[in-house]
Amino acid sequence: MLTESDVELVLAAQSGDAAGLGVLLSRHMAGMQAVALSLLGYGPDAEDAVQDAMLVAVRRIGDLRDPAAAGPWLRTVVRNVCRMRLRESRALPYGDMEALGLPSAEPTQEELLDGGSMRDWVWHALGELSEPIRLVALLRYFSDVSSYDQIAELCGVPVGTVRSRLNQARAKLADALRATADLAHDDSASFTRARRQEAEEMMAAAQRGAFADVVKEQWWPEAEFVGPNGERPGPGGGSGRDFAVWAMDFDLSNGVRQRISNVVAGRDLTIWEAELISPPDNPDHCPPGVVWLHGLREGRVRRLRLFHPRPAL
Repeated sequence: MLTESDVELVLAAQSGDAAGLGVLLSRHMAGMQAVALSLLGYGPDAEDAVQDAMLVAVRRIGDLRDPAAAGPWLRTVVRNVCRMRLRESRALPYGDMEALGLPSAEPTQEELLDGGSMRDWVWHALGELSEPIRLVALLRYFSDVSSYDQIAELCGVPVGTVRSRLNQARAKLADALRATADLAHDDSASFTRARRQEAEEMMAAAQRGAFADVVKEQWWPEAEFVGPNGERPGPGGGSGRDFAVWAMDFDLSNGVRQRISNVVAGRDLTIWEAELISPPDNPDHCPPGVVWLHGLREGRVRRLRLFHPRPAL
């Protein structure tokens, strides 16, 4: 692939070939770095700008209408990122994809990356991140719990830590693109479909009165449970599994139902987003939705944190 032209590499990348994009970026890396250095000078800001530009390229390679102009296009992306950094007076959010002036009506991050091996590369690269960094990246880019304050609340860390972890995620993803684009990766779509099926089967089992059986099978005996308001089993209150079963049975007895709307699946983290359906005679009984944040070990739940996301204003 190293001998292929820019046109061939762009066409491959636009068809979802992560290896093609990785080679293209490596070929033009020197020019991208030169632009960043000319605008930001020597230092970490220039390197950060190149990393951000690489991730923009992952998202926007499909917008490049003239494949022969890949080099100028990549340098323009870097130039725009640098100019935004120079204009931006706040501590963040210049590294975010939304801050790059992309149209608000464009597809979601997952839809933009959901194509063949490009999608699989992204999920493989995310899987290489440490759990705390991967979690904030999954929430920020692949779930509706995407604001800094809600991610901070769900993860139990300060907003500044969320920002720092997202910066680390972008840097590591950029490094992974250069280092692993030519590797074969698992089919992430099949993996996510399987996780979603598990979620829907668990909800169906709960409505049949079999939630305790599923929890016993899929949770570790010592699994930790943390409710939406931080509630945990107290002394003599049973295990986390017992408390989770009690909470589900309590909701069901009050006529509350859940419908899975989205599943984000990682190697040892799985996020369920579900609609909460209040009983007809009490439509305001519960918040509109809930997030199930699962920490996994060997495929079984070791920790569950429930969270009610606040609707976007």
